[in-house]
Formats: sequence, C-alpha cells, structure tokens
Amino acid sequence: MSTFAFRRAAAALLLATAAAAAAPATSAAAGQVSWTYAPASREAAGALRTGLMLYALGNELKSGTIRQRGQGNSAGLAQAGRDQLALIQQRGDNHSGTIEQEGGRNAYALFQFGRGAEDRIVQDGEGASGATVSYGW
Repeated sequence: MSTFAFRRAAAALLLATAAAAAAPATSAAAGQVSWTYAPASREAAGALRTGLMLYALGNELKSGTIRQRGQGNSAGLAQAGRDQLALIQQRGDNHSGTIEQEGGRNAYALFQFGRGAEDRIVQDGEGASGATVSYGW
C-alpha cells in the first residue's frame, strides 16, 4: 500500500469515526467500528508479514483463505503477483469483505465480527502488510 493510499485510508477512517461519534447512538442504529494496522516501515511490515505467515502455517491456511462462520456472509480475494498472503475471517452474519492484492510479497488479514461489517482492502506494490479488525452491529 502506498503512503498516499495509506494516508487517504487513514483520513477516511478518521472522518468515519468523527461522523459516528457525532451521530446519536440508538440500539436500533446499524454501524461498524474498525481498527486497521498498516506498518509504516519496511521492518515493521516484514514483522507483520512473518506473523501472518506463522498464523497461516499454524492454522493450515493457504496463500488466500476465506473462513466464514454465520449466515449471509460474502467474501472475495483477488491476487496478482507472487508470494501474496490474504486471510478473511468472518464470524457473525451478513458481513461483506474483499482483499485485492497486486505486486508481490503483500500480506493482509481481515477479521470481521458481529453483524453487517463491510470492508474493502486494496494492496498495490511490493512488501506491504496490514490487518483490519471490524465489528458491525
């Protein structure tokens, strides 16, 4: 993920968080909260990639894996390039998540919990890594 794309995603997340905080919360309101980690340094990206690889090996996962538990979930992976690693894990109902990877040696994990979380991840370039945890209600 390029620095510009990361800054744009961070700005969008900040705006979404501010909008959610400003909106009145009711028990019937649908929404989502997400936490994303995208390392800024090559060393930190490599460490996260290694951690995701160890997680994948320990859980007998392939380079692109989707695990779903619940109903009405949808997920998709698109990988172009070499040595890509992507994991989507959905627990709960009505989630939607995608990961698109281009380039090489990219790694990303998307974890969705609750109900109705929606995430779209795009990685473009070499050696990027990241993780997102989302909870929907």
